[in-house]
Parts: sequence; structure tokens; C-alpha cells
Amino acid sequence: MQVDSQRFLKDLHRLRRFGAQGPGVVRPAYSEPDVAARAWLADQMRDAGLRVEVDAMGNLFGLADGPSILLGSHSDSQPTGGWLDGALGVIAALEIARAAGGGVSVVSFQDEEGRFGVTTGSAVWSGNLAQDKADGLEDHAGQSLAEARRAMADMVTGPVDPAQFTGYIEMHIEQGPYLEANNEQIGVVEHIVGIRDMVITMVGQQNHAGTMPMHLRQDAFQALSAFNTALNDRLRNVVTPSTVWTIGHVSLSPNASSIVPGQVRFSMQWRDGEGDRLVRMEKIIRDLAEEIAAERNMTLSFGPMLGLEPVQMDARLRGALEGAAEVEAPGKWRVMPSGALHDATNLSRLMPVAMLFVPSIGGISHAFEEDTAEEDLVAGLRVMARAVDQLRVG
Repeated sequence: MQVDSQRFLKDLHRLRRFGAQGPGVVRPAYSEPDVAARAWLADQMRDAGLRVEVDAMGNLFGLADGPSILLGSHSDSQPTGGWLDGALGVIAALEIARAAGGGVSVVSFQDEEGRFGVTTGSAVWSGNLAQDKADGLEDHAGQSLAEARRAMADMVTGPVDPAQFTGYIEMHIEQGPYLEANNEQIGVVEHIVGIRDMVITMVGQQNHAGTMPMHLRQDAFQALSAFNTALNDRLRNVVTPSTVWTIGHVSLSPNASSIVPGQVRFSMQWRDGEGDRLVRMEKIIRDLAEEIAAERNMTLSFGPMLGLEPVQMDARLRGALEGAAEVEAPGKWRVMPSGALHDATNLSRLMPVAMLFVPSIGGISHAFEEDTAEEDLVAGLRVMARAVDQLRVG
């Protein structure tokens, strides 16, 4: 299979134009740049001889005739995101489908970046999340997914049957520092960590910042601060060095300098490679929140629990990637876990899955500074193409 590396790089930069802002992109799910990017991708798929289908969520497929291997990722971005996250996997898939001349299908899943949940588009397509439940999810501005997906209504063709695919391979930037730090070009993923994500709300009493004594306050921000400070210590004997947890979004009300805040709403997310540990962490998080709320005479509520279980990569697909990596990047590849979540997690319930990584310069991702050297991008493309070629023959 002869891939065209210059065409591949050119298309990566063409996709970068949609929502471009400085060196990065602003292309959240269902935004105008996202929908425009999907329309452009659909045209490229048609030009490659693929049949374009779009399901109700806005997942975009370029389908080969007959049974095929599915390649791809996502093309939506974080609110302020990097130009390669997700886009790399979609454009690599498109180039391999062109070179293969058959037997390779392409997908760009919708809302992988979680404007409305956790890998929402592939979660619905795989059956991990019912469409009606997904439609009730809201973004941080209060818009529902049901309302947002109307932006793609005229592109929808209908459901896409997973049974036509023999497996799924996703190419992605590492989003971490390990490959670059070890002067390596390729990471073959052994497993993807599991994730839990929920919103916690604490409600106290809004009051005057000058006249209410400190010992009588029901200060929502003080409650959050106490929770955050205590959490690391409470988790200490449960977690491992690779376990991570994050409070990434905070909404404080009324968010004014002369008012004791009466309510705080914040995201709580944690990730680990073992499902049992995720469960133990959940109990600690809930118990601590209840303790803090009781101590400060505040009401407490938990939003829906979103998440996915840890997933092992398929041995056959992973073996093909490892063999291809040794040919294309001898001595410059490694087997490694994925600490980031990907659509492959959802697809693992439907078919065999595998992933490969290329380095991220400085380990930076989910930021405008995200970047990867062109030679590493091309190396990843060649590894994936060689592996797909082997799998088609096998």
C-alpha cells in the first residue's frame, strides 16, 4: 500500500483551517466550524470512492463496499484546542482508504471531546448511551444536546450498522511526554484507562461579604476549597502513580467580589486502568463531599455519573501494529497505556480495537501549542498503513 505523505500532510492543514485561531483550533461539537469541517470531510470521503453516511448524532462515516476495517477518530475540538487531537486519526484514515482502494472505511465521531458528556457520539453509536438520555445532556451554557445536534440535521442519512466492520484502529497523538522524552516515534497502546465524570453541587447561603462573620458563613467556595484540599490525602492509600483526578470546571454563584458565594457547581473527574479502583475512589469522593457539606451546613447534590471502563487492546490488531512499528521505526517504539480516553473504548464492545500514538512536542495537548513533528506524523501513517495491509491479507 503506497500512501502519499504529502497529500496526507496537506489535508491535515486543510482541516486545520476550520475554526483556526492562532496555531490551534476552536471547533467544539456542533459549532459552525465543526459542521463545516464535517461537510468538507464528507466531500473528501466521496472523492475517495467511499459512501457517506451520517447518523442522528452526527457521526460521519465513509463506507467501503462489503466488510471492512474501520479507521478514524474525531474532528471536534476542545473549546480552545490543538490542531491534531482527533484530526490526525481522521485524516490518516482517509489517506489509507485512498491508498487501499477498498476494504477500509473511515469515521469521524461526534463530540468526542465531551461538550455534552464523555465521548458522546461513539457512546451512542456503540449502545453505551441511549439517544434519549444523551439528548437530555447539557453543556456548561445549559444548551441540550438535542437542541445542538439540529445543526447537523440536514446531513443525517440514518443509522450505520456496526456489523459491517471487522475491527477498529485509531491513530492519535500521545498527549503526553513519554515518547518524546525517550526519542521514540511510535507508541502501541496496550490498554485505555477507565474514566468517571460527574458534577457536584454545594449550596450554602449567599450573603454580604462585609457584615457576615466568618464563623457564621455558609460559603460555597470555602466548601470547595476544603474538599479539594482534603481529597488528595483521602485518596493517598488507594491510588497509584498513574491514577489521576481533576476538578476542571467550576461555576461559582453569584461570582461577585462583595458577596459570600452561596453556590458552587464543579466537575469531578478521575481515571485509572482498574475498574475496582475507580469504584473505591467514587466512594471516597462522595463520602468526603457529604462530610464537608454537613460540617458547613450546606445542601449537596450529585449529577449523573458518566464514564467508561478500562479496555484492553485486541491482541491480533495490536500485534499487527507492533510488527509494522518494528519495520517503520526500528528500536524507536514502545508498548504503552493510554491515560487519555478515546472512541476506541466505546467501540471495544462491538469489535476488536487497537490504537497507536505519535509524539506530542513538549507533551502538550488540549492547548493551542499542541504540535508534532512532520516526520513523526508520517511515521505513524506508515505504521498504520502497513498494519492495515497485513490485516487485509491475513
